[in-house]
Amino acid sequence: MTELITTGPEIEAALTERRPVVALESTLITHGLPFPENLRCARNAQDQIRLQGATPATIAVIDGQIRIGLEDAELERISQDNSASKLSRHDLATACARGLTGGTTVAATMICARKAGIAVFATGGIGGVHRGWNSTLDISADLQELARTQVTVVCSGAKSLLDLPATIEMLETLGVPVVGFGTDELPAFFSAQSGISLHQFVDNLTEAAD
Repeated sequence: MTELITTGPEIEAALTERRPVVALESTLITHGLPFPENLRCARNAQDQIRLQGATPATIAVIDGQIRIGLEDAELERISQDNSASKLSRHDLATACARGLTGGTTVAATMICARKAGIAVFATGGIGGVHRGWNSTLDISADLQELARTQVTVVCSGAKSLLDLPATIEMLETLGVPVVGFGTDELPAFFSAQSGISLHQFVDNLTEAAD
């Protein structure tokens, strides 16, 4: 798989010098927001990471190549590409083999980040267990990936339209630690409150890093 991964020079330098790098997903750009809001959001996320002293690495698949750290021209391209695919774990191999372009979900971004040697990934909200799951078995691949891939995901919980109690139960079943930062309640994507208490939480960055 390594021959299918291209790491941008800025990311390569930061990793070589052991400086902090934060991965970012790209389905927000390709499927989450309309143009030009998606492009503004992607640039703003990168800017905020830089302000905190880290190097942002937006990840996507472009023409069958996994790109770790998109250039601005590539951000512009995928932000306006209506044919871009939405790529999770089960789509990655096919997308690379067929030379497709697509945004990477939480699951796919974790895989690519891990392969590139990036340990931290920031996103808005993870996928989870969908409402009515007992009749559809609609459960995001993100949850399995959180259990199998060693990447720390920093997020504002799972998307609020999901079955949040079932999602937190599934994460517990899979052995995924869910740790609140500055809160003892599971965030609900764009809301700080979900009514679901967290058993593990930390109050400062030192505790979180440990």
